[in-house]
Amino acid sequence: MEYELRAEYAEGAPPGSVGSRIGLWHMTGAGERVSLCGRRLDPAAWTQPPTAWGTPASDPFCPECGVKYLRMGVG
Repeated sequence: MEYELRAEYAEGAPPGSVGSRIGLWHMTGAGERVSLCGRRLDPAAWTQPPTAWGTPASDPFCPECGVKYLRMGVG
């Protein structure tokens, strides 16, 4: 399965809105809207490749997604 990081925006701001900023990055299946932790994310949210996980580009990252990703033996 392919994965990607998908943004959850702080304070519920929609993607592309003025002042929107990343609240957390989550791990999802590529093209999926539901993260490994079960959160539904906006389909228009910014994404990054899974190689960004563990780098400053993915900070702050959802701890629950990180644990599940590691347990899957992928990360």
